[in-house]
Amino acid sequence: MKKQALISAIVVSALLAVASFVTAQEVQSLRGTPVDEQNVVEDVFQQDKQRFGRNYRQQPPLVPHSIDQYQIDLKANQCLRCHDWSTAGERNAPTLSMTHYLDRDGNQLDRVAGTRWFCNQCHVPQADAPALVDNTFEASSGSN
Repeated sequence: MKKQALISAIVVSALLAVASFVTAQEVQSLRGTPVDEQNVVEDVFQQDKQRFGRNYRQQPPLVPHSIDQYQIDLKANQCLRCHDWSTAGERNAPTLSMTHYLDRDGNQLDRVAGTRWFCNQCHVPQADAPALVDNTFEASSGSN
């Protein structure tokens, strides 16, 4: 009886291993690359001619270049190649605000805090596009 149960357990384990292997081979990311493969992107930096000013106090700066090909996910953040405090000087790029290196309790970190990891939550590429709706917004005094 014990021998038969052991054989059954081995057969079931083998079938589950084969099924999970086949399933893993079929999974694709939204980018069309295998899920376990690193998405390598060439350096696509190209700054626009003029940076837009800010319209209110503490407005996150607009990104003065395209980020279409930038990888920003749980594994990688391509923005940090230029804007992290450790590389900004040599890349001649603005350094992130020190607030990006504070954890929830206000402790200073050497790496970007997880709450600030996804840059495009707050920062968007600037675009000189027509307004989609009428807008009477006026910039606050002292901005720009």
